Parts: sequence; structure tokens; C-alpha cells
Amino acid sequence: MRPAAVAALVSVSAVALLGLAPGAGSEPLPARMADTGGGSQLITAEAPAADSTSGTVTWWDLRDGQWVRAGSAPARFGAKGLVEGDTRKQGTNTTPTGLYGLPFGFGIKAAPAGTRVIYRPVGQSSWWCEDTASTAYNRWVDPLPADCRAAESEQLITYTTQYAHGLVVGFNYDRPVRGRGAGIFLHVNGRAATAGCVSVPEDAMRQILTWADPARKPHIAIGTTDGGTAITRY
Repeated sequence: MRPAAVAALVSVSAVALLGLAPGAGSEPLPARMADTGGGSQLITAEAPAADSTSGTVTWWDLRDGQWVRAGSAPARFGAKGLVEGDTRKQGTNTTPTGLYGLPFGFGIKAAPAGTRVIYRPVGQSSWWCEDTASTAYNRWVDPLPADCRAAESEQLITYTTQYAHGLVVGFNYDRPVRGRGAGIFLHVNGRAATAGCVSVPEDAMRQILTWADPARKPHIAIGTTDGGTAITRY
């Protein structure tokens, strides 16, 4: 192979490793964002537009001051697309955009070997309270408390495919605003678009769980390629 061809191949390989588009000359996506959460790991969930129901999830490592792509997978979003997290309404089947922490993982299946995040096993009495009148609004509860209506909540074990593995997205979590939304997760794909979560194939979800290191303060950024909900705003 000619030296010039070797140099070109090395250049393209380096670009791919960093998560750049060949010839684009742009920085990796996290380097173009307003905030990445202050840690050295980041998940980006990017949709082409606000009305999209599919896109890409990529997980990144900050190495020697440079963001490097660790993995990527096709993603699904809410059936009604994506909306700004600060103005989202519960029950709209929209995925909230923004930058969020990842409080803990969970799953019906056992945690993949090497998982370091807190991982809660899902049992028959494990619920996510989505009742806006409950003191446990937008919280994992086990068992379901008396003030949280089952009809307004999710019994996690009934979602055998989606909740095989998941990570809680810290949307509306630290100081819940009632009616903004509850139970937003990064989880395994179901049959189609989600009710507001972000989903990926199961093998990708397992990879993310073994990659995530709480000591490196991983966050997730959700947004669109451009426009008012552009992922680079967060």
C-alpha cells in the first residue's frame, strides 16, 4: 500500500474512534455541548428532529482531555417525539430533552458481570410510582404504598422485555414537579417507540451497564441534532 494511502487510512480510523464524521472537521459531540455534567463519562441520546421516534445513543469516555466514543447503538424515543424537559407534561408520550444524572440501574434479569452502578433487582412488589398525588411520586417503591394508586403507576416486572435491564434517568427526580413526568428510563427496546423513555437493543444496554462507572460521574444528554432542543444546548 502506498504511504499516502496508509496515512489516509490512519486518519480515517482516528476520526472514527473519536466519533467524528469523516471530512467533517468537527469536534466530538460532547466537546460541542454546553455542559456534560462534570464527569468523565457521558451518554448522548440524539434524534434527528423533535418529531423523531428514533436516533442514536452513544457512550463516551473523556481520556486525556479528549472525548472518545466507547460504543454506539440505534435508539428509540417517545411515540410523540421529544420536548424540552422543563416544560414537558406527563402522559404525552414525549421524551424529555436535557442533561440528567443516572441515579441507579435496575432489572428483571441479573446485572451483567462487571456492573458497578447500584443495581436493584425487580421483584413482584417493585413499582415506579407515577401518581401525582402520592408522596412517593417519581420514585421506586417496594411495595406500593397506600397513597400511590396502582392504576397510575408501573409494576416493573410486567415489562419483561423492556425492563430486563435499565438505568433510571434523573429527569424530574431530585425535586419532582408533579405532572411533569415520572418513570423516564434508558432501557431495552420493546416493540416500537416508547412512552417517553429512551431504549436500545438489549446487548447495548448490557454494554452500557458494564461501562458505566459511578466514580466517573456518568450523565445522559438527550436532544435533537439542531433547533430549540439541540443536544449541544445542554
